Amino acid sequence: RIDIISAIEFDKSGDHLATGDRGGRVVLFERTDARGNASRTELERQDYSVPRHPEFRYKTEFQSHEPEFDYLKSLEIEEKINKIKWGQTANNALFILSTNDKTIKYWKVQDKKVKRISVMNLDTSQSADNGTTSSSSTSSSRGLPNGGSSEKSYNCANNDLPFPPGGYASLRLPVVTGQELNPVARCRRVYAHAHDYHINSISNNSDGETFISADDLRINLWNLEINSQSFNIVDVKPANMEDLTEVITCAEFHPTHCNTLAYSSSKGAIRLIDLRQSALCDNHSKLFEEHEAPGSKSFFTEIIASVSDIKFARDGRHILSRDYMTLKLWDLNMDSGPVATFQVHEHLRPKLCDLYENDSIFDKFECCLSGDGHRLATGSYSNLFRVFGCTSGNTEATTLEASRNPMRRQVANPTRPTRTLTSLTRAVRRGGENAGADGNGNSNDFSTKLLHLAWHPTENSIACAAGNSLYMYYA
Repeated sequence: RIDIISAIEFDKSGDHLATGDRGGRVVLFERTDARGNASRTELERQDYSVPRHPEFRYKTEFQSHEPEFDYLKSLEIEEKINKIKWGQTANNALFILSTNDKTIKYWKVQDKKVKRISVMNLDTSQSADNGTTSSSSTSSSRGLPNGGSSEKSYNCANNDLPFPPGGYASLRLPVVTGQELNPVARCRRVYAHAHDYHINSISNNSDGETFISADDLRINLWNLEINSQSFNIVDVKPANMEDLTEVITCAEFHPTHCNTLAYSSSKGAIRLIDLRQSALCDNHSKLFEEHEAPGSKSFFTEIIASVSDIKFARDGRHILSRDYMTLKLWDLNMDSGPVATFQVHEHLRPKLCDLYENDSIFDKFECCLSGDGHRLATGSYSNLFRVFGCTSGNTEATTLEASRNPMRRQVANPTRPTRTLTSLTRAVRRGGENAGADGNGNSNDFSTKLLHLAWHPTENSIACAAGNSLYMYYA
């Protein structure tokens, strides 16, 4: 299905949300409950009432990518949107980077004034004596003195426009009755022909001028205003492809340091690089990696260790990574190991053979952090997602389902407080994977999976995609 959501992203302000789907379409939503848009009466009322949860409405949509065919490689290029990133807002215009497997596009979305036109009916008659035409507006002649005669005559200088005998019964003329603002999307730049392999990530730099794109073997640095060339800053391709042992899985710029970026690999490692060291960053400045315990290695060890997503915390101090089994939180000042590990799929360890047979073990789940850095979240199967507390002493671990009834999958436990949708902060035991298939005794549906989710940058709100549906949860 082409309407399955494949990417989701908030902008830095949190007032806009973008989603991309498998059909190459980008859909934008805008916040409608912002205080800046409220009247004085509403603002006074909000000062004495409980704040409302964020509300978003549909803004516009546009076709970002179309299916293509690479004739040199005899390869079909899908239109599916892999990643979406927001650019800096300027002159009341929104800027968006979107990419499929091969091509990145830079879009500008701005409200344009559109004239609202209605139609006016006019009565016409033709003079049989001199060939002149008289017209009067039926809507304005009513109520006029002297029988409502309001006629004006015009000489018909062009014989190519003859009137029939007796004239037309009426003419319908367009009249501008007002103006309205409609969002219009325009592609400003196309960045193509720079990747031999599928693009798995893009990331904007904090300088507002550059961004990176990454595929399995290379990371390229682009200038937003120049689409004719890019600079290769990371290249892990060996001289002999038979010596290839790991690939790049994700890359992201530091949120405040424009010279720093991190990328993850299929071996579970995260490398931090400094663009000031050299033009080609073959050597990393820091390596974050957790080694397996001796004797615990198996056929699936390297597969489940592959990092599918990384995210910098908003303060730039921590990195959150997601592999198949766990979430790991890393401190940039401590590369000896993660500061915290959160079990997500430990209950699936006995089923790794089955997951390998149906390719589910290769699913790439995303992760996200709250703006204050106190919580983190990731998706799972059966359209479930998990929220963890990551501050000292916080053992929160909540499981919710992306549906109209998010608590439907929960099993009541009288020894624990009741969890509600509006209270994600209720404390439950970290992990929670001790019973049955998903930790609550429910069987997993591997055909429904929640891969994409995003946390609002300033509030405790999560947007997640389940199939072709978008859900918003708030605390």
